[in-house]
Amino acid sequence: MLRALDIRDMLIIDRLELAFEPGLNVLTGETGAGKSILLDALGFVLGWRGRAELVRQGAEQGEVVAVFDLPPAHAAHAVLEAAGLPGGDELILRRVNLPDGRKTAWVNDRRCSGDVLRALSQTLVELHGQHDDRGLLDPRGHRDMLDAFGALAPARAATRTAWSALSQARKRVHDTRAALDAIREEEEFLRHAVAEFDALDPQADEDAELDSRRRRMQAAVRIREDVVRALGLLGGDGAEGAMSDALRWLDGVADQADGTLEEPLAALNRALVELGEAQTGIESSLDTLDFDEHELLATEERLFALRALARKHDCIPDALPEVGSSLRDRLATLDAGDADLAQQEAELRSAQSAYDAAAAVLSAERVVAAERLDAAVMAELAPLRMERATFRTILDTAEAGPDGKDTATFTVATNPGAPAGALNKIASGGELSRFLLALKVCLSARDDGLTMIFDEIDRGVGGATADAVGRRLARLAEDGQILVVTHSPQVAARGSHHWRVEKQVIDGMTLSRVVPLAETERTDEIARMLAGDTVTNEARAAARALLAG
Repeated sequence: MLRALDIRDMLIIDRLELAFEPGLNVLTGETGAGKSILLDALGFVLGWRGRAELVRQGAEQGEVVAVFDLPPAHAAHAVLEAAGLPGGDELILRRVNLPDGRKTAWVNDRRCSGDVLRALSQTLVELHGQHDDRGLLDPRGHRDMLDAFGALAPARAATRTAWSALSQARKRVHDTRAALDAIREEEEFLRHAVAEFDALDPQADEDAELDSRRRRMQAAVRIREDVVRALGLLGGDGAEGAMSDALRWLDGVADQADGTLEEPLAALNRALVELGEAQTGIESSLDTLDFDEHELLATEERLFALRALARKHDCIPDALPEVGSSLRDRLATLDAGDADLAQQEAELRSAQSAYDAAAAVLSAERVVAAERLDAAVMAELAPLRMERATFRTILDTAEAGPDGKDTATFTVATNPGAPAGALNKIASGGELSRFLLALKVCLSARDDGLTMIFDEIDRGVGGATADAVGRRLARLAEDGQILVVTHSPQVAARGSHHWRVEKQVIDGMTLSRVVPLAETERTDEIARMLAGDTVTNEARAAARALLAG
């Protein structure tokens, strides 16, 4: 609910503070007094696109502040949360306009964009009038209004769920087909590559092991001859034999050397032991240097084959097992793809059937809701002196989507036998006002928390018809808040709260102000609306009769 509106330096308003109430709030005043300026100012703070030049002449800036009360379940809370703005049970919108056209907005003292303001405005205020392109006259919203009237949320939710499942199934089939098409383009390569990997069967760390083994065998070719020669020099025909002969000769004369040969003999014995260990080690080395030349050839061939395969697939040899596994997986996907695709296509057909069924239920419920809405609007038209007019909700087939396969359009025919058409193309000004009011009364349940504004919706009607319009507006405002800009005394008399908009000239400057009216003042204002500039006692009596209801 709109609780307060504070306007400063906008057009011909220097400073204006308004406190609105629940129920039917009426604003009256002479033509040109500035009633439309109030709506311009409210539209400005709500981010609506309107006049380009709003700042009062000579002022540094124009500013509008609007304060709304938000119940816990109000739709504005979701908008605030999505925009990262502070919430609460009070919403304060503030927007400033500079003379050069720059605009800045705040929501609860936090800067925000015009897009956020407009998103909030859709949950806060709904404007209705002869130039209404935001609400009931916009065919893009008629289906949503019909669904809300018919309480079709469950059927609509089921259709949305089925559409989501259908969309996911379509995506899976599309992705699988695309993947299979991409793989099929390289099927010949995959099969050849996997055959190469299967034949070679590269193992982890195999490259380093083969390279080390090859190096050892290549080294053995170069050093084995020298090792054999060295072993020969240490054997019985070499150092070992000479040392043994020396030991034997010295041992034979040791007794005659008075002990001087004992240490040399011990050293020779130790040397022979060390020499034996050396021979054993060299012989062991020769054993390791023994290799089959065919083994060297086989090692080199496998090493070169691994490295060639790595170059072919642009990877290091150690990555070959992983590359081979990936290629096998892709080939397996191809081999199993047709079966997977067939299963997914079956699931897609099932999802399509489920969506078609849900959409059909929703369409059937819309037919019933449309008939109920048409009857309800027709019942409202009779008291508004439009009993000869017809209202019809046209349902047509649309492209399938999350909300079904239907479009809905509200059409009217003002006279029997006349062709039906869109509201704003068929109805005249006064007729349009009454059509909109009748429709709004029937759809009012969907507007929980919305402040509705009717801008001269009673134009072109008078007498009993205007009285019927006022009574319908009062009924519509019973559980909410309505602001009505009106020239009709019958409508003004139905208001719970009444303001008069008037112009004053102060120091040569024209200014607009809004005056709340007490009961006596209301009588005079309604009498003025009835009689014109000269208010008579008869006009006051008629005004009191209107107010008495």
